[in-house]
Amino acid sequence: MNIIRKTEDTSGSTGARGLLIFRLLPYWPLFLSLFIVSIIGAWVYLQITPQLYSAEAKILINERKGAEETSIQDPMSSTLPKKKSVDNEREVIVSSPIINQVVNDLSLYASVYKDSFLASRIMYEDSPVKIIVLDPNEIKPTKAKIGFSCTKYGITLDSKTYVYDKWHKTQHGTLMFLRNRKVTVAENTDFSFALTLPTKVASRIAGGVKVTEANKLSTILVVSILDENPKRAEDILNGILLVYNKNAIDQYNLLAANTQNFINSRLMTVEKELLDIENRLQKYKSNNGAVDVGTQGKLYLENVSVNDQKIGEINMQLSVLNQVENYVRSKDLTGGIVPSTAGINDPGLTQMVKDIYELQLNAESLRKTTGENNPAMVAYNDQINKIKPQILQNLRNQRNSLSASRNNLSGTTSSYSSALQSMPETERNLVDITRQQQIKSGIYTFLLQKKEETALSYIANGSDSQIVSKAESSEFPVSPKRKMIYLAAIFGAGILGIAFVTLKDKMRRNVMFQHEIESLTKLPVIAEISTNSSAKQIVIGSNQRTLIAEQFRSLRTTLHYIGVGKQNKRLMVTSAISGEGKSFVASNLAVSLAMTGKRVALLDFDLNNPSLHRKFSVEQRIGISEFLQGKASIEDIIANSIVNENLSLFLTGKLPVDPAELILNGRVAELFSDLGEQFDYLIIDVPPIGPVSDAYSIAPMCDATLFVIRHAYTPKVFIDRIDDNIKLNNLPNPAIVFNAVSQRGFGKNNYGYGYGSGMVYGGSYDPKLIE
Repeated sequence: MNIIRKTEDTSGSTGARGLLIFRLLPYWPLFLSLFIVSIIGAWVYLQITPQLYSAEAKILINERKGAEETSIQDPMSSTLPKKKSVDNEREVIVSSPIINQVVNDLSLYASVYKDSFLASRIMYEDSPVKIIVLDPNEIKPTKAKIGFSCTKYGITLDSKTYVYDKWHKTQHGTLMFLRNRKVTVAENTDFSFALTLPTKVASRIAGGVKVTEANKLSTILVVSILDENPKRAEDILNGILLVYNKNAIDQYNLLAANTQNFINSRLMTVEKELLDIENRLQKYKSNNGAVDVGTQGKLYLENVSVNDQKIGEINMQLSVLNQVENYVRSKDLTGGIVPSTAGINDPGLTQMVKDIYELQLNAESLRKTTGENNPAMVAYNDQINKIKPQILQNLRNQRNSLSASRNNLSGTTSSYSSALQSMPETERNLVDITRQQQIKSGIYTFLLQKKEETALSYIANGSDSQIVSKAESSEFPVSPKRKMIYLAAIFGAGILGIAFVTLKDKMRRNVMFQHEIESLTKLPVIAEISTNSSAKQIVIGSNQRTLIAEQFRSLRTTLHYIGVGKQNKRLMVTSAISGEGKSFVASNLAVSLAMTGKRVALLDFDLNNPSLHRKFSVEQRIGISEFLQGKASIEDIIANSIVNENLSLFLTGKLPVDPAELILNGRVAELFSDLGEQFDYLIIDVPPIGPVSDAYSIAPMCDATLFVIRHAYTPKVFIDRIDDNIKLNNLPNPAIVFNAVSQRGFGKNNYGYGYGSGMVYGGSYDPKLIE
């Protein structure tokens, strides 16, 4: 006898895809509904999600190296900051002070909206009014949008009318409504606006501004932003670059102004001291009759004048160092004026003073919106605390150097004093007064020179950056991407549908597909029988061309694969549990074989729950039970079928008390032997192998076994045990018939009938029709 072995599917992924499509196809109404819902959802999402436009501007940063471009010989060059790098300026552009200034300049804290069907659209250049708050820092943020309407002469807000272009005290603050004369709207058109704290708006904008380098070799920065309104995006970027350049110029001018103020204060002091000395000199000459300094006195003055001038410059530099030290040691670096470093020939000190001032400004701005433990705040404080000791150490070093130089010059001056002692007292006093006059005069001349140089720096001061191209916005929105949203929605609907179908299949404990049977047992599935939706139990006949009739014909053809033929004619039909349709399959298979002209005997060996008499609509009579008890002969129990003349029925007869023992009395083999000589096929309907053991007792006397597994009914656990039962009980040439395979999904005609395909489910099935 030949045993059918399952062959592996060599189609690989193609077969898997085909199986998946076959499983999903009956659910096309579900997928169609999901696709429609997903497309509608994507459309709604696109309606309520603001469209974002991209704007981009470019600025050139003139990168400098600080000390390399500072002239040591020019003391005034140290009054202006020189060091600038692309990395530093990238952070400066998006710093809080600059963004806050732009928010206030453009009144971005007050947004005007036009309500639409699903969402509100922000208005900017097309807004009928521009709302300005007298004190933006005192704004009372609105929890919801505030509705108002526009008229010819003003707006109606909170049932009150406010004229255009004037300040009005409202419950929302002191506001001015500037009319946009370029926009014409109908009377009483409804709009809304919302007020937000400038710091929050600035924080949101700073988070959206991107600053990148055009390429690795250039110092051109590309500044970009995404915004709902393209014109507003352009204005924000242009405003940022303008404020950035203005702040750079203001910083230069601030240092120059501080230098000039310091020089002016020194000039006033020196001028007063110079006038006092000149008056003293004139009075001395008048009282003592001294007209002029003698030759020896002139020689002394010539020798000490250069030293006195240098000592004066050193004293002024020490005064500057004292101012810088007081500024650095102060707790609030932003509260005082940035000290001038005029006359200090150390560009490093100048840059460190500038750096610590900028860091403190940024820290103070950040402190208004964040706490002291904020990581950015901690980073600023760490940098400030790191720079302070460096500045103080620099000041100590310079002060020691200047003091040593001054002491050296003072010692040289003292060596000339011996010449002064040899002069007459009158001339000696005159020389001393004249010397003091020359010292003050030299300092006064030096300060006047620096004052002019500082005044000229106002004209020379300019930004080290240059706007390469102003902001330009994209013509079309860059986000959200409509095509991607629709594709994602359709893809998501497909995934959701597949997940639903898969989860529904996985949650069932009963067998649903043929591939599940193949994964649980090594037995081949030789046939699939569809659900019998009619009331008839015999579904095959000479005039029957239905799907289920063709499936029984196909089963008849495949019997030779399990060895059923002229020599091996005994075929046992069983199942795992009751209700799987074994009697239905046995009856129709027997009719199918009889239609070929073969003599077929259909034996009902289910001595516990017989059903063949109901399938053929005949009365129960004496049968196999009486034969096994020796009360009847074969001729007594044979019954001809009205369905086909070649089919004979052997009913159970009266049910015995002990059917298992009755089967083992030896007369079953005699019955099969005698019937084998009279019939071409013996189809034996035996009880399920799960509840009783009758099938195992009859199996050795049979040539092949058909296991009937019912779709959506047979538990998987019973299929998993089939192989073990075969090994233990030696069932002959077993094969599986997948019965009652019903339609699946939402369609009405979605039967599957191909061998090796995944069968479908979802239709109704009444066990009473098949058992």
